[in-house]
Amino acid sequence: MENSQLIGLTRQMALRRKMDVIANNLANINTSGYKSDNLLFKEFIMPVAKMNDFRYSDRKLSYVQDDIIAKEFKPGGIIETGNPVNAAINDTSSFFVIDSPNGERYTRNGQFEINSQGQLVTTEGYAVQGMDGPLNFTLEDTGIHISRDGLITSDRGEIGRLKVVTFDNLGALKKEGNSLFIGDNPIPVDDADILGGRIEQSNVSGVVEISRMIEVSRAYESLANALKATNDLRTNAIDTLGKLQA
Repeated sequence: MENSQLIGLTRQMALRRKMDVIANNLANINTSGYKSDNLLFKEFIMPVAKMNDFRYSDRKLSYVQDDIIAKEFKPGGIIETGNPVNAAINDTSSFFVIDSPNGERYTRNGQFEINSQGQLVTTEGYAVQGMDGPLNFTLEDTGIHISRDGLITSDRGEIGRLKVVTFDNLGALKKEGNSLFIGDNPIPVDDADILGGRIEQSNVSGVVEISRMIEVSRAYESLANALKATNDLRTNAIDTLGKLQA
């Protein structure tokens, strides 16, 4: 296969990967606390793909490579739910702490609920961690309220304080599922700003993602047409040369 087609193929593969990322963002536009992704590309110079047979040698060939998926941590909109055990963090870099089956995880999704055992859990059923461990309620707990510092109280008294952490490098966090993150060396946040009875929405902008999808579709179609033209040109050249008389 010619070098031009190989270069075009790498670009097509990168565009398909970007379309997958965009589609996943749109699928989670209504997922509370979801943080959008964006695929970043980089130039990959093939060290051996070059032509030195002519007087002026060509440059080394540059291919397209999808490098990393960059996470966008800008906050989503905060809406009131009327559920007293829901919570939203009113900043850009802090996370609730969750006890998942795979270990400690972190989330911005404060769409919590109380399960049948009286424990505060996520929608997946994972226990939400307080400063002193899991947060447990009884049938006598009425008038539940979450204060700005994360303290949960009821008419019966204090229940516990939500555990909130942050990280030095948010870019190093890895996603697990749609709203959980994996990270090392969490830093406790002592002055967390918590809004009870509210949740943070996804930070996905439908308009932006749709425009990206259209852009990727057009680029892919244009590239496919260019590759077809290159292939047709080569086919015609072979046919023409094959008809020449020696």
